[in-house]
Amino acid sequence: MTKATKPVSNRIALVFDFDDTLVPDTFDNLVESCGFDYKVFRQKRVQPLIDNGWEPILARFYSLIEESKRREQGKITKDYLANFGKELAPFDGVAEMFDHLRQSAKTIVPDIEVEFYLITCGMVEIARHTCIAPEFTAMWGCEFHYNQEGEIEFLKQLVSHTEKTRYLFHLAKGINNPNQDGQMFVYRDVPSEELHVPLTKVIYVGDGASDIPCFSLMNEENGVAIGVYKGSTVQDWNREVQLSTSQRVANLAEADYREDSELMRSLTLAVESMCKQIALSQLSVGE
Repeated sequence: MTKATKPVSNRIALVFDFDDTLVPDTFDNLVESCGFDYKVFRQKRVQPLIDNGWEPILARFYSLIEESKRREQGKITKDYLANFGKELAPFDGVAEMFDHLRQSAKTIVPDIEVEFYLITCGMVEIARHTCIAPEFTAMWGCEFHYNQEGEIEFLKQLVSHTEKTRYLFHLAKGINNPNQDGQMFVYRDVPSEELHVPLTKVIYVGDGASDIPCFSLMNEENGVAIGVYKGSTVQDWNREVQLSTSQRVANLAEADYREDSELMRSLTLAVESMCKQIALSQLSVGE
């Protein structure tokens, strides 16, 4: 047997955006739960901030904090967000997707490790309380600071569109808690054989503009990028997102995770393709 010319990793990772990728938009649904029409709220509360130069993600969170402060009852608290997450239903088939993909991988490489990650510009605290949270190795996203009464008071962690890629490097290097143990390590070179998951073995799934930097990184590193859309058409998505050649996705499918859907076929093929590459590499590993 000849020795492999490349390091062999028997681990792959699937990374998902959250809002409009796995679940309906949490900001809009949270606003609706507070008794507002989300379109009016965005137009009257959020858009004026953006027009005044605010970063859109900060504008959304600031508008929520200001709304909570002015309310006598029904303030937005840590418990409120947790309960909201518990009641949030994922898209069709999401709950069953994880085991389906794990089993698809193991039919090709029995000892394969399939990990799932979530990176969102939205409220990761909501994601952590959903029914699918236990499936993820790590979740990264925006987080609130709370006052003594548990009410949202400030944003203590911001994940912007471009910062999403930083967490892909955290994933690759096996850093689950970047704020405590990975601030500097993520920028250091790590030999390919020491990577937790090479980016070539990462599948990234997202729904729109916030995911473009990650789509680009996947293309640069020979990973796989898959786009999803909800409640529109492929043409509408293409007009809205406007990807360049370097940002294109392997496939674009409706956010339907049921077994026979185009999206699940795409995910399964991507997983199986990576597993076959791993199986081929394992053949050349000497005893």
